[in-house]
Amino acid sequence: MNPDLLLVGLIIIGMLGKSPIISTAASLLLMLKFIHLERYFLALERRGMEFGLLFLTIAVLVPFASGRIQSKDIAQVFLTLPGILALLGGALATYMNGKGLDLLKVDPQLIVGMVLGSIFGILFLRGIPVGPLMAAGITAFLLKLFKWWLN
Repeated sequence: MNPDLLLVGLIIIGMLGKSPIISTAASLLLMLKFIHLERYFLALERRGMEFGLLFLTIAVLVPFASGRIQSKDIAQVFLTLPGILALLGGALATYMNGKGLDLLKVDPQLIVGMVLGSIFGILFLRGIPVGPLMAAGITAFLLKLFKWWLN
């Protein structure tokens, strides 16, 4: 399939599905192709996730930097059930991300399914593409669950 047509298709799907993230990402890639800057694709592929996670982390840390989160708020994390569950959730998410990274090292072709699944989730489930590592971590968990169920 022609990559340009695929990107145009993703732009249209993003607009129909009311997903500006998909439309914008596909549009930016198409513009890079049209102005002959494809040489940056490899750098975007390698470092794009890191930059995206960097900006996501910055956005999450802004309340700390701006002073909106005080030390009493931090103490609440250790003293309330929702706070403790948030700590556990964060720890579990990072653990699963690590398992996802291990899975992608062993079986890198799975990224195709995760990308398509992410597009599906963005368009039809109103999800947010936070990171392929989480998708890989969930995939690793589902694979283990499936293997356990078959035995």
